[in-house]
Amino acid sequence: MAAEQLVVQKPLHAWLRTVRVAFVPGPLTPLLDGVIAGLRAAFQRLGHTVQEVPDATTDAVFTTAPFGEPVHWRRALLFNLRRQFGLSHTPTFYTIMHVTPDELNVWLKRLEQALAKEPPNPADFAFPGLAPEAYRTLIEQGRRGGPILALQRVIQAQAKSIRILLVVGTETPEYAFHFDLVGAHPRSTTSNGLEAFYEDIALRIVTTLSTGEVTEHQVVEPPIPYEVWKRLAAPPAMCRAAREFGKRNFFTRMVRIEELVHVPVVAGVVASQYSEGCFATWEPELEALIATVTGSSRPIEKAEITENELAVIVGVRPDGRGAVVRHVEGKRNDPPSSEAVELMDMDRLLPRVRVEMGGHEYEVPVVRSKLHGHRGIAAYDPARVEFVPLDPPYYHYLVSCATEAQAVGVKGAFARSEALRNPDDPRQVVFTVLPGHGVVMVEKWVPGKEPFQVLWEYMDRGLLVVDSHVPQGPMWYELEGDRMVLCEAEE
Repeated sequence: MAAEQLVVQKPLHAWLRTVRVAFVPGPLTPLLDGVIAGLRAAFQRLGHTVQEVPDATTDAVFTTAPFGEPVHWRRALLFNLRRQFGLSHTPTFYTIMHVTPDELNVWLKRLEQALAKEPPNPADFAFPGLAPEAYRTLIEQGRRGGPILALQRVIQAQAKSIRILLVVGTETPEYAFHFDLVGAHPRSTTSNGLEAFYEDIALRIVTTLSTGEVTEHQVVEPPIPYEVWKRLAAPPAMCRAAREFGKRNFFTRMVRIEELVHVPVVAGVVASQYSEGCFATWEPELEALIATVTGSSRPIEKAEITENELAVIVGVRPDGRGAVVRHVEGKRNDPPSSEAVELMDMDRLLPRVRVEMGGHEYEVPVVRSKLHGHRGIAAYDPARVEFVPLDPPYYHYLVSCATEAQAVGVKGAFARSEALRNPDDPRQVVFTVLPGHGVVMVEKWVPGKEPFQVLWEYMDRGLLVVDSHVPQGPMWYELEGDRMVLCEAEE
């Protein structure tokens, strides 16, 4: 990519590649005409290929849709793209929408007022094209991320599209939101001019297209006998931890597509549901991580798991494309959480320690338990908790869950941790924040504590202040009194 031609002056990921994109517009406004022209020029200026029609080499396709109006699934390009253009693959799909500032404010105010009611009134969440039961998801999502997240779910359901570029402006753009599956909503702004605006959008999209999911997990033999599984300490500890975090509302209800919108052909195009967050703890007897399973394969509430929602991770594939897992005889064996590679691989650059459990001594990773959730951290006690930042590009060009880029970023952040590199460091908890996504926090081995106990006790004591707000861009912490408090910068 021709980095020397960039108007945008932000740190870029070193692994960006050149991509091929195509535009298949739907309904247009004069502003959207200009947006498409600006994006086409930005992609070309950055060295990428803009195709006239999608083909077998296309990485992403862009269409348009009217804001606030439902698109019937039979006409939605997401479900017709492969047939219409004879494609054997499904490119990453984006829908561009236009909304005026006044119209956006009306929608956000409506949702803000609806979310403030106690109890909420389902009628306040009735939007054209949504399922009658959609209010449950909108209320849950809105209470987690505010009116902007509720709005995001409304227009995703109406447009039949997960990735949406919502351009805000009257005659010309002022800024644009980038919406995705996990609820991210970072903004590109025109504060540095339209050319920089379009380049920033293009670079955010290229970042997404330049990394892939690492969910091709490999099952290895032999399976674990059930009698061995039943005597392990980690599985019941995982189930208890799920309940403890549930009491603290760490996990929200899983998002079910069918509760938002009735789309008969959703299967095979997008997952029918996804659950938020995952967690894992080390089992010394197996030399493995016991982790939650993925919520994209079947409905799972992370706060109410049983042994059938647990998987055993014993390594990472040599090519990095997935985790290595062992099945357990006599129980259900679904794939581990989409962040399985991230959870396992972060230990590789960190030291190991010796611990005594049940009369046996084991050599184990310095990290005992890991918790990933779509939450932020508002403040923490620096005497007991360490924050480890990601590399700078991650704050400007966001990556998403289950990707190689996220696993690399998380591993790099924790590898720099002073508290983990020095097991005698008194700080027992370390965390990082993935902008637009959530928090990854880990605990060390503490004698007399069960898995995750240090984490939930720190939450209860205010040593680690979990918040529903997730930063969407550059962020850091500054000392206020005896606590480090979250600070954010406008992009």
